[in-house]
Amino acid sequence: MASFGKRVVLGAVLASVVLASGCARLRKEEVTLENTPPEQIFQQAEAKLTERRGAEDAAVLFTEVERLYPYSEWAKRSIIMSAFAYHQGKLYEESRGAAQRYLDFYPADEDAAYAQYLIALSFYDQIDDVSRDQGITFQALQALRTTVERYPDSEYASSALLKFDLALDHLAGKEMAIGRFYLKKGHFGAAINRFRVVVEDFQTTTHTPEALHRLVEAYVSLGLDADAQTAGAILGHNFQATDWYNDTYALLTGRGISIDKANDASQGWLKKIWRQVAKGEWR
Repeated sequence: MASFGKRVVLGAVLASVVLASGCARLRKEEVTLENTPPEQIFQQAEAKLTERRGAEDAAVLFTEVERLYPYSEWAKRSIIMSAFAYHQGKLYEESRGAAQRYLDFYPADEDAAYAQYLIALSFYDQIDDVSRDQGITFQALQALRTTVERYPDSEYASSALLKFDLALDHLAGKEMAIGRFYLKKGHFGAAINRFRVVVEDFQTTTHTPEALHRLVEAYVSLGLDADAQTAGAILGHNFQATDWYNDTYALLTGRGISIDKANDASQGWLKKIWRQVAKGEWR
């Protein structure tokens, strides 16, 4: 028992020595860093960026430049670089924080557009598959729109616009996935509501032709041939070269329904879309 007690005491003493030694090293590193010129710390951070998995360490070093030399030109450069480094390390929240700080301090600077673009990317790069909640996609869209609207002449505007369209396509894909599920289960009303969202709100996306075809399928299943005809006419007017049009044509003509024009008895929202695409009437 006494031997055990001695081992415990000896272990505690050794732990204290190691802890004290570690703290001393940490204090020494902090002191060394505080005495290091900002350009040298900046260069160390840049070197870390070249290392595999060194992005987070680089971001910390860039942040230290900002902390130790807050009013220097190096601090200004380090804020935007820390935002970049955090993004490279997939620490998106930290990247947004640094980028927003740069915008708060230097809203008119030449790198402000890039800071805003990084904020947008921090959301965009987190967009998951269509089976998950799409709240992050809406945030990406908002940030991307801000990039395009505030900095239309910047080198990031075209990339932001492309990603905006891709994010819209992603949201439309979410609606399509749910709509297909409802259609398969025979919940035609619920399916129609989802496909309608795609046609009305995401009509420039790649999902619109399929959405119109699925509407035709749903309306035919409900016996609403007038609505099916109008949806088919819209599809034929805008997307006649697609396979979805061919499928719709076969489905409707097989039931003796013309696909050349809308049916006057169809629902109001479908007739409105038809007037817009076929006649250019927006009121």
